[in-house]
Amino acid sequence: MILETFIGIAEIVLGTFGALFIVYGAAIAIIELLARETRLRKQSYHDIRWFFTTRILIGLEFFVAADVLKTILEPTLEDLTILGALVAIRTVVSYFLGQEVKELPEERKL
Repeated sequence: MILETFIGIAEIVLGTFGALFIVYGAAIAIIELLARETRLRKQSYHDIRWFFTTRILIGLEFFVAADVLKTILEPTLEDLTILGALVAIRTVVSYFLGQEVKELPEERKL
């Protein structure tokens, strides 16, 4: 019972943090885009996109961790199938976003 409660709380925390990290990245990207469009900053679209992409990748990793914890609590065949599909989709998205990050010069990578 205590372990289930702990895992449930950890799942919620990880999922929430993943969502907040993506929202944070989106908010900063929107601010940077508006600043660029109003000529307050000269940051390139590529830099703004890279910043947002890296935040999406990190957020997705937290979502996968939360889904794994959820499946530990409810290991039905349906839950395992859903987890597999989610991990597959997130892996494909992460792969392509990661390819974009690889294309950047080394000094721009975090």
